[in-house]
Amino acid sequence: MKLLKYIILFLIVNFGALYIGNLLMNNGPQTDWYINLNKAPWTPPGWVFGAAWTLIMICFSIYMAFLFKLNFDKKVFLLFTVQFILNVIWNYIFFNQHLITLGLIVIMLLTAIVSIFLYDYKKVLELKSILILPYFIWLCIATSLNMYILIHN
Repeated sequence: MKLLKYIILFLIVNFGALYIGNLLMNNGPQTDWYINLNKAPWTPPGWVFGAAWTLIMICFSIYMAFLFKLNFDKKVFLLFTVQFILNVIWNYIFFNQHLITLGLIVIMLLTAIVSIFLYDYKKVLELKSILILPYFIWLCIATSLNMYILIHN
């Protein structure tokens, strides 16, 4: 039962992060600024972002619930908190403020944090570590998209 409570808690927190990030980007993907950028040829259509983040946050919430249940410590809490902040502020930095270079730095830091989760807790979570792979893979793609925009604009 405790695991289910953690899953629900992390679903609320993680989807809350997406909601806050969405508010902070101020309709960014539909703005003239973004529409007129030179984007990578592998940029997915808009609907893919919503579908991907939904899957990512469901998997990440389950991952975090298992991690909290099996190995809660200050490091896990700190990593999660930093991940939350970086995930939310990237939207504001990139879409709202148009700070492409700073956005790239933030998304690279976010990818590093998710990599730490993946590497440091794989022995604790074993096969359950696969739940964080969608987040890691998506961040690699998103980082490449951000870098392409930086280089080509």
